[in-house]
Amino acid sequence: MNDKSYSELMKIGAMKRTRLKENFVQDLYIEMLLSEIQLNVEKEKLLSKIDKAIDSRDKETFQLLSIELKKINKRFGT
Repeated sequence: MNDKSYSELMKIGAMKRTRLKENFVQDLYIEMLLSEIQLNVEKEKLLSKIDKAIDSRDKETFQLLSIELKKINKRFGT
């Protein structure tokens, strides 16, 4: 049988809940960081393609890529 008192068991339970909350916040932060990295990579690629379309005076490609850039910005809330 377990020899721990009620107060010790309550303390252990509280510590576990605190760790779960800390892990949740940490996981959330990591997810946000990865989303930010993904956004930056996608935007950089798209901006590079837009620059090439401008340099080659390809209006149609420029317009399509600009629409795509707007979608990415909207998706990520920027």
